[in-house]
Amino acid sequence: MLRLRIVTLILATLSSISSVASAQQRMVVIDQDGSGPAGSNQMAMMVFLQSPKVKVLGITMVSGNAWEPEEVQHTLRMLELIGRTDVPVAPGAVYPLVRTEEETTLDRSTIGSFEWYGAWGDLAAKTSAQPYHAAYVLPDMPEGQPTTRPVDEDAAHFLVRQVRAHPHQVTIYAAGPLTNIALAISIDPQFAELARGIVIMGGSLSPASEDPEYATHPRHEFNFWWDPEAAHITLRAAWPNIQLTTVDISIKTFFSKEMLAEIATSKAPAAQYLAKYTHENFYMWDELAAAAWLDPSIITKEQTLYVDVDTTRGINYGDTLTWTAANKPKTTLQPVHVWVNLDKNKFDQTFVSLMSSGPVRP
Repeated sequence: MLRLRIVTLILATLSSISSVASAQQRMVVIDQDGSGPAGSNQMAMMVFLQSPKVKVLGITMVSGNAWEPEEVQHTLRMLELIGRTDVPVAPGAVYPLVRTEEETTLDRSTIGSFEWYGAWGDLAAKTSAQPYHAAYVLPDMPEGQPTTRPVDEDAAHFLVRQVRAHPHQVTIYAAGPLTNIALAISIDPQFAELARGIVIMGGSLSPASEDPEYATHPRHEFNFWWDPEAAHITLRAAWPNIQLTTVDISIKTFFSKEMLAEIATSKAPAAQYLAKYTHENFYMWDELAAAAWLDPSIITKEQTLYVDVDTTRGINYGDTLTWTAANKPKTTLQPVHVWVNLDKNKFDQTFVSLMSSGPVRP
């Protein structure tokens, strides 16, 4: 009888600890253009998935760096390989709200070309480092096909449902084009104000870079460019808090071969997934946005600006627009906390530690 009471007490204590830990977790829905395998988009999602401090309510997919149908498959497979199939994946927008492939191809002859077209690849030659394929053509997957399936609900309604179920508790992490977010706002006008806030990777101000993608067109950034109208809708919505990671701070990060080698020494599933399928030498755009939300002390300087996107469909269509409080137009604009500088060593250490850790049990 005494042994039974002891076992009962232990189980009750463990249940209590679990309940407290669950209550202390911060809720997030990840909205991502999840190209893969591995790479920056998948690694950013893994920042949340690997942290015991976060409850990931789900992942919604949007076209951007790759087409959404392909991204869904890579993300489902990533979740299988790192042991997180408890997290639902909701398919989302395949195309931008207004921008089309045809008009973007024609623009090249009048405004010149950019370095990166994402899912559209090289629109002229149909060949590039990002080989072109049609939206619903699924290329071979080096990591293998997933056996799990996405949920039977579109991304916009999934986002609305999660925020409605947990009012003022859910942060939206949006690290791809903002099409799904704009659709959710259009479906439910209270969606933004019922969220805890939104973390966005997007926009460009005046990056100090010789990278040709920004040196000659500093206000151009891919996520905003892919769907300018969606970014415009999202940035003007009544969020309690908007945090923005622009190109300016993102290019201060770098995923090096040394970081990958250190991660690869771990036998944890996440580490081995990266060791096998990722490559070093790229900016850590989305990973920084995720890690800085987890640990705000990574950011050492921020600036409050009012941010919008050029939707005039001219030569600067999709460019980032910004104002201070003193010179902003008399229209509905939200204050945006723009992250300006970071503690790079702390960020690198945080990222390596998370990727090297064992799976988080739901």
